[in-house]
Order: sequence, then structure tokens, then C-alpha cells
Amino acid sequence: MAEHFDVIIVGAGMAGNAASYTLAKAGLNVLQIERGEYPGSKNVQGAILYANAVEQIIPGFRDDAPLERHVIEQRMWMLDDRSYVGSHFRSENFNEEKPNRYTIIRAQFDKWFNRQARDAGAMVICETTVLDLIRNDAGKVVGVRCDREGGEVYAEVVILCDGVNALVGQRSGIRSEISPEHAALAVKEMHFLPREVINERFNVRDDEGVVIEALGTVTSGMLGTGFLYTNGESISLGIGCIVSDFVETKIGPAKLLERFKAHPSIAPLLKGSEVKEYAAHLIPEGGYNAVPQLYGAGWLICGDAAHFLNAAHREGSNLALTSGRLAAETIIALKSEGKAMTEANLALYRQKLEESFVLKDLKKYKDLPHTLWRNKQFVTTYPELMAKAAENFFRVDGVDKLTKEKDIVRSFRKARGVLGLVGDAVKVARAWR
Repeated sequence: MAEHFDVIIVGAGMAGNAASYTLAKAGLNVLQIERGEYPGSKNVQGAILYANAVEQIIPGFRDDAPLERHVIEQRMWMLDDRSYVGSHFRSENFNEEKPNRYTIIRAQFDKWFNRQARDAGAMVICETTVLDLIRNDAGKVVGVRCDREGGEVYAEVVILCDGVNALVGQRSGIRSEISPEHAALAVKEMHFLPREVINERFNVRDDEGVVIEALGTVTSGMLGTGFLYTNGESISLGIGCIVSDFVETKIGPAKLLERFKAHPSIAPLLKGSEVKEYAAHLIPEGGYNAVPQLYGAGWLICGDAAHFLNAAHREGSNLALTSGRLAAETIIALKSEGKAMTEANLALYRQKLEESFVLKDLKKYKDLPHTLWRNKQFVTTYPELMAKAAENFFRVDGVDKLTKEKDIVRSFRKARGVLGLVGDAVKVARAWR
């Protein structure tokens, strides 16, 4: 192992691999350090991949990347204990030559992506934990200290892509510990079924996929969502809630997952499946207001470590991929101009993020996480009201429709009050806008 590199990257997830590949492709001397047995070994869940963000890095990725299904249908459900009110969007336009979204298995995709970085020239070391950053007398980061003998390695700049906990950044004083209100704990299971069974249950063909996102009483009053993704021969099913809510309610995530699986709308979709994998992980949910300092003398932060997740649209991988690429392009630009990796020069990274959709989208919804967290009725009262109203309206039982409409309005007034409903709607609309 060379003693000095142009760049050291901590982590081999989406952001780390995007940065590693982009830098190595440009001819820089790159060292990437991953604490897992192999890149992706700690990601055993299914996920959504947004193609455009990958195309910006590897235009022909579809030729050999391990993709499961391209998504042609999105379902949004609001559940009470026995019902759901929802919307579906399905379009044949998503059966395009180059589909827009895919379901993937992260363990497989991350491994493939990292192999592209290694083939481009990056050096990758696994089963190695970065303990701390090394600084010179002027305070500039000049390398990392690892849990190996002779584990001090040096570089002009270090990119931290070490996930939502950002332990290296915390130990180095670059980033504070994540707040329980700014993180969600999600649990997932992989349910295996024959491809033809999945096709039949979700009314899709071999390579077509469906995504279901659900909120409501299944989260037991906590702010969170459930989700279901169809893979080739498996279903990724999970649920997640804000960590502070778990602490307050003392309800375990495994109990929530069992409740979600047993819901009358979900159970038939899983019937006969075999569960082979279970995983839990943290998700950054604080949005724009939780984004830390993103650069400094000799260092940059990308992906989940930088709180880059758009909770309003359930987007994460595209923000991680794009931030990793932009971090790499910042370094490439400075190297080509012969500029040092100072804090002032690395501010170019923040500028690139501001010009991209990453910070534009996060800034647009900057008030939404706090607004929803303060208004839990969206996952408690309202799902029940909507389900009861729909059942009353559609049940034909000899009661005239005018009486039914009055009953529905009366139930809303009793539960929350018309002014309360309007006020809540205005709050969320403003935060969403």
C-alpha cells in the first residue's frame, strides 16, 4: 500500500463508490477504505435506484449492473387497522428503452459498483475501520488512522462517506452526533417468492416492478412509513419511524414490522413467501436544517453522512450518488488548476451542490420534517377518519347520501374540528411548497 494518495475515501456505499469511480477514471491515485467484509456486505436490503444519477457517472451501467425490476407503478396508501385509502400511478411510459427507476439489492449493486471503481484504478481495502482523521500543525486534514498495524495513511484530501452515524466525523469533531429527531430507524425483511407469483400478484411482467409506500396507524402513532418493493424473485418489505418516537413510546421496530406484515392489505401479497434476510439501519430524516458543514481544510462529506435525503419524495440514493460525484469533480477541478485542498478552495463543492437538485430540493422542503413531526395526526387521526368516511360513503345500506355526507362532516368536526383540519392542511402545504 502506497504511503500517500491523492484522495482517501471512507466508505463504499453509493456516495463513496461514486466518488471513487469518478476520481479513478480521471487518473487520480485513490484509496477507498470499507469496514465491511466487502462493499455492500452491510447492506442486505432492497432499495430504489434512480437511473439518471447513475447515468451521470456510468452512462452504460444498464449493460451489466445487477438490476432487479424497473418501476412502472407507484402506490401511495394511507392505512387504518383494517383498510387503506390510496392512489396508484401506473404508466406504460415507464416501459421505456432506458427506464427511470429500478429496484435493486444493495449488497449486489454496491459490490458491482465498487468493482467498476477498482477496474478504473482505485485501490480498495475492506475489513478496515477508520478510527480518526490525521491533521497537520495547521489543522488541515492530511490522512486517516486505521485499526491496522501501521494504519496511518496520508492524502491531499479525505472524503467522508461513512453513513448516517458519521463516526469518523464525530470522533474528529467535524460533525456532531445525530439528533434522535433527525434520524429514522428502519427494519426490513426480504420475502422470497417465485417470479411468476410476484408477476401475478402485482399484475406485472417479468421486468416490471411496483413500489408501495404507506403511512397510518401501522406506525402506532409514531411518525414514519412502511414500504414494499418488488424485486426479481423477492419482495423488500419494511417500516421505519423517527428514533425519538421509538424512545418515547417504548415500542420496538420488530413489533411494528409484524403489525405491518399482518395488515389485511399487505398479508395477501406476502402469502407463502420465505423470509431469508432481516436488517435494520438508520436513515437521515432531518432535511436541509440538519445538513452539517460539508467541507473544510482537507475534507468533504457526502451522502447520508451529510444528511442528504429528501424525505418528502423518499429519495436518497440519487442524492448520495450525485454528492459523491460532485465531491470528486471538485477535487479534479482543483487538481487540474494546481490549487491546494484548502477550506476556501473546497467551498467549490458546496457551490456545486447549491447549483444541483441536491440542495435545491432539500431547501424547498426544509420545514416539512419539523412540521410533520409536530403534527402526528397525519399518521393517527386522519387515516382513520378517511377510511371511515370512504366506507360510509361507499356502503349502500338504505341511508340517503345527504345524511351520509352530514355524518362524514360531523365525524371530522368531532375528531379535529374543521378549522383544525384546514390549519393542518395549510401548515403542510406551506412546508411542502
